[in-house]
Amino acid sequence: MSESTATAKRHPEWLESLYERLAEDDEGRTCQEISADACREIPGNFLHTLIANTLSNIADRLASAKTTLPWLLLQLGAPSWMLSLLVPIRESGSMLPQILIGAVVRRQAIRKWIWVWGGFIQGLCLAAIGWVAFALTGAIAGGTIIALLILFSLARGACSVAYKDVQGKTIPKTRRGRLAGWISAIAGLGAMGVGLGLGAVQETAASAELYVALLLGAAMLWFLAAWSFSRIVEFPGATEGGANAFREALAKLSILRDDPPFRQFVVARALAMGSGLAAPFYIALAREDLGGAIALLGLFIAVEGLAGLVSSPIWGRWADHSSRQVFATACALAALLSIAVAIGSWLGMSSAIALWFYPITFFGLGIAHAGVRLGRKTYLVDMAEGNQRTDYVAVSNSVIGALLLASGLIGALAATVSVEATILLLGFAGLAGSWLSLRWKEVSG
Repeated sequence: MSESTATAKRHPEWLESLYERLAEDDEGRTCQEISADACREIPGNFLHTLIANTLSNIADRLASAKTTLPWLLLQLGAPSWMLSLLVPIRESGSMLPQILIGAVVRRQAIRKWIWVWGGFIQGLCLAAIGWVAFALTGAIAGGTIIALLILFSLARGACSVAYKDVQGKTIPKTRRGRLAGWISAIAGLGAMGVGLGLGAVQETAASAELYVALLLGAAMLWFLAAWSFSRIVEFPGATEGGANAFREALAKLSILRDDPPFRQFVVARALAMGSGLAAPFYIALAREDLGGAIALLGLFIAVEGLAGLVSSPIWGRWADHSSRQVFATACALAALLSIAVAIGSWLGMSSAIALWFYPITFFGLGIAHAGVRLGRKTYLVDMAEGNQRTDYVAVSNSVIGALLLASGLIGALAATVSVEATILLLGFAGLAGSWLSLRWKEVSG
């Protein structure tokens, strides 16, 4: 609907006040492109969405495929080659099926339950991985964890498609960036606390029990997140299409050919993948120069959490005015940092310099990655309406998932030759993605 203002108060005064503070919506509730019924439910839906996604974001950091799971596999004696499968499966496994999942989601008039069940399954998978850590060892443990990670990623793919569609129906256009910013900031604070706790652990205390505790804690957070998301008040939406999910999934690929603005978005997003893919290589260089103490791992987790905490609200507020500018700026920042890290490592540095150089650049990368994610998510939700939004999310995530898997495998091979060259390549790709995103049509505001 066109922009309107709702005056009816359906929620407790404290909830209305909290929403107005978080969303900066104190001059009459703005209801851009959502129904009048949904407008009346904005404060409650904003809070439940904030809680659910904050908890799930913290859970992701506790059970990270870049940190916690690799360390657990090594602890259990799994073959080292299994480590290279974790990040590609975790990321691409949640994206590749989305073009098919999106067609299924379109059949549902109420789509929040897809997110709820997906979150519950993810919690079960993490709890099962915790059980594996107690009961199994070696290749059997590693293979079981990878299988559970595949299921986890598929459930995550369903959540991703459903979330953006539910958000498009329940949160006004000019408040989505602020919501995403608060989610990232609060989750960053939680991750920073966990990282500081790990930083205080002595080297001799690094055991399987520590990682099991992290996994079980992450599982509980997913269960709580699913409960909170179930409290969202969602009104039925359009259900056109979806009769043959596979046929529709293939047909939707034509969007890339027929929709130039969307094609530009996907290409720029693909070039910007380095903001996420570069992080493990930063860690690899830091471990090589500084050692593998678990306190160092805690430092990087804390630094990443701090980056999200301080930057996400700023990115979010900016994204509500221009998500295109947010994406371009953050993508360029990540690219320049990667180029600097590659050159710095090639030139060499003392341990004293490396001790501050890597955490600071990793902090900058965390700020940049938060901006890239928030900018592209907000832009994608704002550029589409109705079922078109579901199609855009499904197609773009499926294409990016395939490219991410290929890039991950190629990057793993390239890293065996030169980690610095791999980071440099990701940096130059990011600069190209930033330049291309400046040509996007402005859709925010």
